[in-house]
Amino acid sequence: MSQRKHRQRPARSLPRHPALTPAPSSSALLPLGAMLLAGSMSAIAQTTPSDTLPTVTVREQVELPQTKNTFRTTESGIGKGNQALRDIPQSVTVMTERLIDDRNLDDFREVLRTTAGVTFQAGETGEEDVRLRGFSLGQAGDIYTDGIRDGALYERDTFNNDRVEVLKGSASMLFGKGSTGGVVNQVSKQPFLLDQHEVTYTLGTGKENRLTGDFNFMTGEDSAFRLNAMVHDADNYGAEVSKRGIAPTYRWGIGTRNEFSVGLYHLESEGRPNYNHPWFIQNGVITPTLPARNYYGLASDHLDTSADYVTFGHTHRFDRQSSLTTRVRHGRYERDLWASVIGFRPAAQQPGGVAASPTTLGPNTVLGRTAKGRIGISDTTQIQSDYVGSFNGLGRKHDLLAGVDIYQEDAKRANNFSGGNTTQTTLVGTPNDGDSRADTRGAVPFNTFDARNLGLYVQDTVSLTSTVKLIGGLRHDNFKATYVTNTGVANSISESLWSPRVGATFQPDENTSYYVSFGTSYNTSGDTYQFTPGAPNAKDANTPPEKSRNLEIGGKFELFEKRASLGAALFYSEKYNERNTDPDTASLQQLLSGKRHAAGMEFNLAGRITPKWEIFYNHTWIPSAKIDKSNVALNAAGTGAQVQGDRPGLTPKHSASLWTTYMVMPKLRIGGGLNYRGKQNPEGARHVTADSFTTFDAMAEYTLTDTTTLKLNITNLTDELYADSLYRGFYAPGAARSVQLTLKKLF
Repeated sequence: MSQRKHRQRPARSLPRHPALTPAPSSSALLPLGAMLLAGSMSAIAQTTPSDTLPTVTVREQVELPQTKNTFRTTESGIGKGNQALRDIPQSVTVMTERLIDDRNLDDFREVLRTTAGVTFQAGETGEEDVRLRGFSLGQAGDIYTDGIRDGALYERDTFNNDRVEVLKGSASMLFGKGSTGGVVNQVSKQPFLLDQHEVTYTLGTGKENRLTGDFNFMTGEDSAFRLNAMVHDADNYGAEVSKRGIAPTYRWGIGTRNEFSVGLYHLESEGRPNYNHPWFIQNGVITPTLPARNYYGLASDHLDTSADYVTFGHTHRFDRQSSLTTRVRHGRYERDLWASVIGFRPAAQQPGGVAASPTTLGPNTVLGRTAKGRIGISDTTQIQSDYVGSFNGLGRKHDLLAGVDIYQEDAKRANNFSGGNTTQTTLVGTPNDGDSRADTRGAVPFNTFDARNLGLYVQDTVSLTSTVKLIGGLRHDNFKATYVTNTGVANSISESLWSPRVGATFQPDENTSYYVSFGTSYNTSGDTYQFTPGAPNAKDANTPPEKSRNLEIGGKFELFEKRASLGAALFYSEKYNERNTDPDTASLQQLLSGKRHAAGMEFNLAGRITPKWEIFYNHTWIPSAKIDKSNVALNAAGTGAQVQGDRPGLTPKHSASLWTTYMVMPKLRIGGGLNYRGKQNPEGARHVTADSFTTFDAMAEYTLTDTTTLKLNITNLTDELYADSLYRGFYAPGAARSVQLTLKKLF
């Protein structure tokens, strides 16, 4: 776009290392990956004619993607293997491609914002710390792509997502470290056996121009190639963004005994971040005042991220009920943030020497810009092999899940790399004033973090009767990490941990499933890519993992002649040895003396009430949430971090998302929805509260021809001003009202 030509970029750019050249420690994993692939493929050589699958045509074996046409899905891979949702004894919320497209959820964070129970902490490093039921996902450490842990540094986009699945509650038995509040899994679009192509163009406010292409080619009787691509540019009233993405994937042997795939993924994003807005506090309530679309940062600010990875996959089907799937992925993720933290300047610098307040706020109110910088690079190699099978033993049917996953991460971080502060100011009445500064940061003072994890798991579902099943699983992880500061101070950690999972289901008929489950999770000291710098025995390195547990009782039901699915559950999540600073030796260690819990209900409804009326509804109610134990004391002002007896930060009582559409005429479909989040405190700031908010969205889609549609979206219809992401001293506003017109062509 024309304005980007005048954008003042830093003199230096993000340090470029060989993007797909693994570090020596990563290379050591590649032979093991080859061995696992060879193991999964060894059955090929052992297959005899009598072992072949029954003769069928491949087209009859393979279902075309259905998530493009409905809000409802009945199967998921988030529980390992491809399972019916009714067989997973936990709450699962699935946002299908249809729902994502209807609401124009192009930014992955917007998908999470439409998920009940999700809140955001605005991190100092520019990465949002996602919370689920009030528990941290570890700065996006519990976000996965096709069941493999995703990189935490880049700004994600949904152009290659078939659906997004959210498993709620402790899940370390399936996914390893982290997984306290749950996990989020992005499912990539896969090639299928049909020639089908789709091109979509969106024109929107904020000078938005977005073009996506989804091209699927059937290249043989059992092979296909799919290419997804995206170009996105927007000005957003000064907070620029420019994204480019491409994801080619080739599959062969589709629906046969041995299926292979290879996929590449590249996504880069460049822009200027609207890092934060300052707040006023009135009667303990945060009062957002500056318009959400106003950009007060510098023209030289930037947020540049990228993700590049390659994935190899192989599935061997022993029979129709048993298979072994192995994936190997290697990738690099990068982030370069140079931003301005916006705040009101002191009274001496304000007009008339009067401090800024809601009553004195005006166009001449002075805002300061505090420098904030961060550079991060991660190289990861991951190997995952999962067996899914059924067998009869001891007079009972058994459905077995078993697997191994290994990852190696070599990370570099400079988390506060601002290059010194700036005295440049601006005025409330002059947003996006074009001011800039030269990037003088120089050499990057990297801290390094190298981690390796080996996980082994097994889960058996035993059918006691045709309606009653018992579930038992156990996982063992061996986690090792080394952290070296930029001054050469080194710390290390080594943990060996067990994660159990037990449950039961009662399915009296094909439309009804009741369940109870219990699972655990843990968070190691290395979850945030660092140990506290200081002495060689720095406090985080001395601290064992935090542990959590989740108990859930619920039911899943098929309604309206199986056109819709309903889920309802009661849950109790507890972190029972949370880290607290030891008041006697605060510089050396932390204590696992804290405890917090969240208890409530979860509701999920997705599908068609009538053939013309479709709905998605997700609601999380947490009436009881409390910091049960803490040695954090109130300071003299009665403020500070949450203390014993407080409700944990970022844990609203109610959060909900609704989207519904209706075919009012053969060619016209209208839709509308809302997002609601109750009042909440920022983490670590018990004395302030962000008020509840509701935003409304609307849509109208008209079918021009059998292959062409035109869609109008209005997001945040009432232009609600609200605090979305929260931190201890500031907030990030939710997006202002936007209007988008989308033309889609299928051919």
